Amino acid sequence: MHIDKMYAMKRNTQFLAAVTAATLLLCSAVATAADPQLNLPNFDTLAAKASESVTITLDSALLGMAAGFLDASKPEDAAAKEIISGLKGIYVRNYKFDEAFAYPRAELDAMLKQLGTPGWKQLVQVRSRKEQSNVDIYISMGGNKPNGLAIIASEPRELTIVKIVGSIDMQKLHGLEGQFGIPKLGLEEKTGDKDAEKKDKAR
Repeated sequence: MHIDKMYAMKRNTQFLAAVTAATLLLCSAVATAADPQLNLPNFDTLAAKASESVTITLDSALLGMAAGFLDASKPEDAAAKEIISGLKGIYVRNYKFDEAFAYPRAELDAMLKQLGTPGWKQLVQVRSRKEQSNVDIYISMGGNKPNGLAIIASEPRELTIVKIVGSIDMQKLHGLEGQFGIPKLGLEEKTGDKDAEKKDKAR
């Protein structure tokens, strides 16, 4: 009887261990699906060459604090406050240079390589030969809803990288421009043009 109890306890322990392991794997899979994977390097090389650099890291807790400083009576602040209510994080890297194209192309290629992996889809691509500027916007989907956004904007003397994590209303995305270190990139015009293209193709 004693041996049977010991065997039963051992079997139960093994079962619990298996359940725990499966739960941890499931939680890990859910977390991966919920949070888009995009690692922002330290960009030490860029910071060393830049005449001015800005690094902004806002997790959900800091976003909540930042929302408290927004004035709901102002349209721009009210729009930004509404948008960040569904966000988990905003990460901005901005670099300005005294010379044109002082930043190494390898830094951009490393970011674009990550965005070329499954889970990310290119939403907008803008190329201006006249201004020698590029804007790439990628979106990550969690089920049928956007759960992440990445923006890479490059000009001859400026480079901006933005990563946004959380539920995003694409029609209101432009409300974040000029807030939390996100520069004005004309997102309403760019994403609006993309939506118009999709509607034209659907006809």
